[in-house]
Amino acid sequence: MTTILAIHAHPDDIETLAAGTMAVLAARGHDLKIVTVTAGDCGSNETEPAETARIRKAEAATAAGLIGAAYRCADIPDLCVFNDDPCRRRVTEMIRWAAPDIVLTASPADYHPDHEAVSVLVRDACFAASVPNYRTGDAPILAGIPHLYFMDPIGGRDREGVKVIPDFGVDVGSHFATKQAMLAAHKSQDSWVSKQHDISDHQASMEAWTRRRGRDFGVALAEGFRQYRHHPYPRTALLQELLGESLVLVPGA
Repeated sequence: MTTILAIHAHPDDIETLAAGTMAVLAARGHDLKIVTVTAGDCGSNETEPAETARIRKAEAATAAGLIGAAYRCADIPDLCVFNDDPCRRRVTEMIRWAAPDIVLTASPADYHPDHEAVSVLVRDACFAASVPNYRTGDAPILAGIPHLYFMDPIGGRDREGVKVIPDFGVDVGSHFATKQAMLAAHKSQDSWVSKQHDISDHQASMEAWTRRRGRDFGVALAEGFRQYRHHPYPRTALLQELLGESLVLVPGA
């Protein structure tokens, strides 16, 4: 059994970008953990930050439970995620808690500052988690650096609108109902996404994107990933091997 950690900025980011893949891995019997770096406490028109955080963490835990995943929040305030030592130590502690073989995290280029900051923090925390003298909390030091993968950015583009091309895709068609149910657990976001992002139907937007990525790989529904292979991070294709027949490559590649 392999341990996989999905870690992103806000509750509902993972559900939008990687829940289908997590459901595939759950069905294969792997140990799954989910972390959000923030509780998304700014993500409401209707409740104050503390109440918003309480609601959203409960929704995230419900969503994680649908695939048997453990959930934790690093409790860094929304829009206060920076590549600094306090944030890095907190994220490192979350990775040490999860003790993952594989980490899935945010794209280095995305529309949201928290997303981009989380990507850098997780990349560096994966390295720091095995450094004994980099002290955080009570979680044990990791034996080595986990395999690291980046999810798609929202909409598959960077801030300048340039397409971000994944290394490979995951056919999530057989687990799409689970992905839908996990996103549906984030009920509080329906009105917020409508107001802040001008997206009237959160579910329809997620489905449209998952179908768009599916077309890139010649399947109905897919999620895309890139592997970070720079020294001294692991270069073996561990996630790809675990996916089995759900792994899809660009047709003709």
